Amino acid sequence: MARDPIPPTALRREATLAASHGEARVDPYAWLRDPDWQAVMREPARLNPAIRAHLEAENAYAGAVMAPLADFERTLEAELRGRIEAEDASVPAADGDWLYQVRYRAGGQHPIHLRRRRDATEEAVLLDGDALAAGQAFFRLGPVRHSPDHRFLAYAVDRAGAEAYTLVVRDIATGEEIAALADARGDFAWTADARSLVFTRIDRRHRPTEVWRHRLGGRRTEAELVYRESDPGFYLHVDRTESGRFVTIAAADHSMTAEVHLIDATRADGAPRCIAPRERGVDYDVTDIGTRLFIRTNADGAADFKIATAPIESPGRSHWTDVVGHRPGRMIRAMLAFRDHLVLLVRERAVPQILVWRLVDGAIRTIGFDEEAYDLGLVRGYAFATTTLRFTYGSMTRPQETWDYDLATGARALRKTQRIPSGHDPSAYVVNRLEAPSHDGTMVPLTVLRRRDRAVDGRAALVVYGYGAYGHAIPAGFAANRFSLVDRGVVYAIAHPRGGDDLGQAWYEAGKLDRKPNTFHDFIACTERLIAAGLGDPARVIAHGGSAGGLLVGAVANMRPDLWRAIVAEVPFVDVLSTMLDASLPLTPPEWFEWGNPIEDAAAYQTIRGYSPYDNIGARAYPAIYATAGLSDPRVTYWEPAKWVAKLRATATNRPTIVLRTNMEAGHAGAAGRYDKLVEVARAYAFMLHAIGLASPRPAR
Repeated sequence: MARDPIPPTALRREATLAASHGEARVDPYAWLRDPDWQAVMREPARLNPAIRAHLEAENAYAGAVMAPLADFERTLEAELRGRIEAEDASVPAADGDWLYQVRYRAGGQHPIHLRRRRDATEEAVLLDGDALAAGQAFFRLGPVRHSPDHRFLAYAVDRAGAEAYTLVVRDIATGEEIAALADARGDFAWTADARSLVFTRIDRRHRPTEVWRHRLGGRRTEAELVYRESDPGFYLHVDRTESGRFVTIAAADHSMTAEVHLIDATRADGAPRCIAPRERGVDYDVTDIGTRLFIRTNADGAADFKIATAPIESPGRSHWTDVVGHRPGRMIRAMLAFRDHLVLLVRERAVPQILVWRLVDGAIRTIGFDEEAYDLGLVRGYAFATTTLRFTYGSMTRPQETWDYDLATGARALRKTQRIPSGHDPSAYVVNRLEAPSHDGTMVPLTVLRRRDRAVDGRAALVVYGYGAYGHAIPAGFAANRFSLVDRGVVYAIAHPRGGDDLGQAWYEAGKLDRKPNTFHDFIACTERLIAAGLGDPARVIAHGGSAGGLLVGAVANMRPDLWRAIVAEVPFVDVLSTMLDASLPLTPPEWFEWGNPIEDAAAYQTIRGYSPYDNIGARAYPAIYATAGLSDPRVTYWEPAKWVAKLRATATNRPTIVLRTNMEAGHAGAAGRYDKLVEVARAYAFMLHAIGLASPRPAR
């Protein structure tokens, strides 16, 4: 990469932060946080001019540094586009007399929603995402749902990337927009009479703390308050049970504490009714089969969850009866209700399975696959009184497949296989599961993807991806983009450190709060294990992570900078201590149960202080770093990576190449269009491949 460009030097404005537990910190880059940041998230043009000038200077520097790779970036982008079906379409989903489908046109960035009658071939376009996005700097289409009587269409639109949606309702027959509800979170549910929408709204601090009801036929922007959450640590989410009988309001935090209220969807004025009052550490969610409730819960020590049932008339905990018992190590991740069956998605030893429970007699059938590592997903349809379950299957080598499964007979029907237009041969690749001994002897799983025709001789470049937070497991599913790395000889590995729930709830608990450092030690151990197994050249190893995974790679960059040739940190959560000390930020109060509350807890302060990437930058040699940010990001605010990069550049002893690209018109997920997103992927991949000496025009197959 070009060494001549001079990186921007962020002004140092020494700001002494409020003392916490006897320590007053000095932050020279605190000025990069716009004091009116909440307004900036919704209207990026309002950013302070001095801050904008610095971020644009960083973008210009990143462009100048990577200018010699411009042709290579275009090559990568073309490869990535070549793996996308230009005119892609979902498998049609049946609802009564209608079939609904999502499709992309050739060259289209956004989805088109269509429908046709079962007995007809003529299609009608319900919503054209490309047309809605025309002329807008940013556009993301959220959930799209038709009303139960098929007369109306509701959809959520984000036009800034801040995850503040406008909820729009259209009359399908006339195309008239009959409602536009601002400040929505994006989740909503129709009532059974198709005359009302229940939805979540965000408050002035960008938190989903209120549920509102809009009645069709009233003023198009008006709604009535249904429920308000008073605890800033709890967020709300609205859904509808599969039977359609209830709208659910779920309140949850990161302490595995939940509370669910039901609204009778058949009543226009239905009021929320609590299932079971919140108890610290008791998590649950609810569905129904019309005559009784089913509850997925960790109550009574069921750390990896069990299924209970309860009468609709008396749903409190004292009436819960276990029907699928708890089995340690078998995490029940989700449930889907049908009239005669309950379907469970479970994971055991990091491998998913689907369990089909026949309600009439309790018989259980398992849907599994033979590959060593793969991913499964349940597809929620519209029909309740059906025996057809739709699910997805894919592995790191095998493109995603969509299956229909007959719940009564066990017969499977393949409905769609993801097509890779440029070609893909699953047999050309190998996937293995390994384990790495961590610092305390715990064995940490790894999933490894490589080309079959490459020798395991310790000479390959190695990319290690990790996340390890929020109980979120990284699935071993298919990701077409990865093959631009793997086909150039890169060994691609996914580490499954503590902090995810890959091995159950205990695995998650062992990587949060005061045990968070386990996540970082696990990731380091995984990388060392891969090198020791001959799967990577120790001089050509890259760490890759985003968001909380950006925290992970930022922490290990401080702990073991010698281990990495380069770090790719996308929207990285790197200023953990300052963020957790600021209760005004959108995610802080709910996440005290994930990271600790350093405001009130001195031990939590010291733990976070000990690993927060920004606070632990030191005078040492650092690897090359590629970081990204989103100006309207409400999850990881733009100033976190901006401050981190500025401090790294000012402190590192070896003048490493450190670039920051801030998307000035997007948020946490970056570009929204399916092709625009590939531009961002190509940039990151170009940085990686150059850093490990593989910036060649064509993959070596």
